Amino acid sequence: MIATDLVIPYQVEHAGLRGRFLRFGPLLDRILDRHRYPPPVSALLGETLVLTALLGSTLKYLGSFTLQANGKGPVRIVVGDMTSTGELRAYAQFDADAVARMEGATAPMPALLGQGHLAFTADQGADRERYQGMVELAGPTLTDCVHHYFRQSEQIDAAIKVAVRAPNGGEGWRAGAMVIQRLPGEGARPDTAALIDAHEDEENWREVVTLMASVKEDELTNPRLPPDRLLYRLFHRLGVRMFKPRGLVDGCRCSRDRVAGTLVAFPKAELLEMTEAGVVSVKCEFCGEAYVFDEPALEALFA
Repeated sequence: MIATDLVIPYQVEHAGLRGRFLRFGPLLDRILDRHRYPPPVSALLGETLVLTALLGSTLKYLGSFTLQANGKGPVRIVVGDMTSTGELRAYAQFDADAVARMEGATAPMPALLGQGHLAFTADQGADRERYQGMVELAGPTLTDCVHHYFRQSEQIDAAIKVAVRAPNGGEGWRAGAMVIQRLPGEGARPDTAALIDAHEDEENWREVVTLMASVKEDELTNPRLPPDRLLYRLFHRLGVRMFKPRGLVDGCRCSRDRVAGTLVAFPKAELLEMTEAGVVSVKCEFCGEAYVFDEPALEALFA
């Protein structure tokens, strides 16, 4: 059985720790192949998508979660976006000439993005206030930046491991990830709390983090290795329980009506000046869909 394009919540029972396991296969390949970015940019966007799904899968509202890095390097923007129903999309903006001058198929995050910040945005709909957190781009990877955010902003103990594998041997892009979290005020499960003192709780946390660090990248990305087998191998001593997997899909929320709503915000005269060959064409950065409005359609927007 090939287990891909899903996220699986799990719990390390005796330690009372919560986690999620993620694996990407055709979904990641589809999104990255659509853009056909240079390999270093695709790898960075792949990591962004993994982190977006890993963090966004915890949300319990109807809305969306966006992870966006803005930098002053050759890559100016990488964005991952996920809805509460599991639809994912992503894109990047970059200086193609500057990226082409980089050696090799991969490049470290600091060289690609330079100085900048990583923003976390949870949009819970028009009736609720948006939540946004931000952290400086510091560390060798975006995953390290997320670690830093949890430590400094959320005061949550979290360990994250991410692997993104470029196309190889006839297979497309693949990715996998794990996260384990210890939330403030939470240690063991209520029914075992009296049996586990603070020292043992800390020892369990260290053991779980060490075990997770031992996972090889190929184990995270290999679709032929069932997640339950890997989780059991890691945490069987402390007991591990998996919950219902959640499927992830390639999906974009763009539409002609949404684009029209954006265009009508421009002054009519300015919008008409934007026409080329009698039309205004708007291309979605996420999925590449082009929306064309001729002059009668533009006039209709202001009717």
